[in-house]
Amino acid sequence: MKYIDENKIQNILEKTQNSKSFSIDEILEKAKELKGLNIEELAFLLNVEDEKDLEKIFKVASFVKKEIYGKRIVLFAPLYTSNICTNNCLYCSFQVNNKSLKRKALSYDEVKTQTEILLKTGQKRILLVSGESNILDKKPIDYYLECIKAVYDARYKNNNIRRVNINVAPLTIGEFKELKNANIGTYQIFQETYHEKTYKALHTLGSKKDPDKRISAIDNAFLAGIDDVGMGALLGLYDYKFEILALFMHIEALQNIYGIGPHTISVPRLEPSFGVNFENDKNFYHFVSDKDFKKIVATLRIAVPYTGLILSTRETENMRNFLLNLGISQMSAASSVEPGGYDKKNENNQFILSDSRSLKEVLESIIESGYIPSFCTACYRKSRTGKTFMNLAKPGNIKYNCHLNSLITLKEYLLEFGDKNLLEKGNNLLNNEINSLGKDEKILLENIFSRLENGERDIFL
Repeated sequence: MKYIDENKIQNILEKTQNSKSFSIDEILEKAKELKGLNIEELAFLLNVEDEKDLEKIFKVASFVKKEIYGKRIVLFAPLYTSNICTNNCLYCSFQVNNKSLKRKALSYDEVKTQTEILLKTGQKRILLVSGESNILDKKPIDYYLECIKAVYDARYKNNNIRRVNINVAPLTIGEFKELKNANIGTYQIFQETYHEKTYKALHTLGSKKDPDKRISAIDNAFLAGIDDVGMGALLGLYDYKFEILALFMHIEALQNIYGIGPHTISVPRLEPSFGVNFENDKNFYHFVSDKDFKKIVATLRIAVPYTGLILSTRETENMRNFLLNLGISQMSAASSVEPGGYDKKNENNQFILSDSRSLKEVLESIIESGYIPSFCTACYRKSRTGKTFMNLAKPGNIKYNCHLNSLITLKEYLLEFGDKNLLEKGNNLLNNEINSLGKDEKILLENIFSRLENGERDIFL
């Protein structure tokens, strides 16, 4: 598989298992410099099992996250537009051979309606997700462009979606250029598994059968001028230590070739899916324990400090709250993972959701945990993407923008959607944060808050 040296990964894992050539304390001191780790240091941390050493890793991961991004947690919602797919991924309910699934592709008007439902809750960022197929007699790219337009056209009172990110199958360079011209934010794609034998065993039909085509998608996106990408692996398809090292190897290759790494890394964990029986193949999959999952998040935060780490509603409320302290910087909230799922009972989910809280409940929980909910999209609209973003994030300078913009977007949300309980908690947080600012920043924020209270919207720095 392009970029991935499986033998090297296995050798590194063996070399760092119980090795006295590495010191956890020295590695973690290096991590505090915010420059990341090399692949052997990452492997050593992934091999750690001792609870006291894990606590050391968790503490440093929390430090790194706060130094890079501060206390803000970006919120978004996925919008599934189609579960029609020509691929047969054995772990996914959308697989073409799943005859029990009701297939649905949303029209322009239906996408707009679903978006309006999300706007009524206060969402500002959407991740558009679609299966790979010709849809409604349209080529995939034409359907995606129609859906993006529908999302941007949707309105609810003073509210609109300010940035669409998109998770779809690989495209040609020309098609990626069309996505860029449609004003997307991040192009997101997961390799699913970096282990070639496992990949080929799990993907039995469709263009997704080719692992090299999938891994080359980000190259094509970069070549088309999309410089903001999201990556990940579906944890549980193969040994998690191998997957994380392969993901890291892929990231290093992209940085060496293009000078850009991922804006985000997602950490989806394998969950039961509608019409998929994992019990028949339970010896094939490599389910990740809670203990190991926490370690994955913490070590990724340390090894690739500049990237945003995304957590979905696959995880429980307790796990999501816990991982705020280990490096998560973005999370979905009040999600539906089926086409049209925001105005009906979920019947055809892509996977089982574990956190069913409303957006307001998630906001309250984040605030109670000492973090700041954020709906910020400023980096996209201020051209702080690609190398510009990397140059700000790597030394920890993006934190200033993140902090102020998170407070602005929270204030706007409270004015539009806050109930009595949330207003009290949110305004207390805002007051405390403003009082901790320097004189100039305090004056700036107070002025912006006054403009918001007078009806102005969508202010960003």
